[in-house]
Amino acid sequence: MAAPVDLELKKAFTELQAKVMDTQQKVKLADIQIEQLTKTKKHAHLTDTEVMMLVDETRMYEGVGRMFILQSKGVIHNQLLEKQRIAEEKIKELE
Repeated sequence: MAAPVDLELKKAFTELQAKVMDTQQKVKLADIQIEQLTKTKKHAHLTDTEVMMLVDETRMYEGVGRMFILQSKGVIHNQLLEKQRIAEEKIKELE
């Protein structure tokens, strides 16, 4: 009589362990993604800080693939702010 109950418990325990392992992997992946997004956000912030110190007449180029496109300081500034905002939103989703 005890054997069937033990088998059911063993099966349930094995399934629970599999769920725990899966959850731990998902948490690790989320932590890695949060760390990468934090780095991206910080990089964009530091770049924006440096860009804002330059005079408005400074020629700035945006890298697109294997070429560079001349952009105004305002456009570059807005792109960097957007990059920071998107990274912040994704971090909040992952947390």
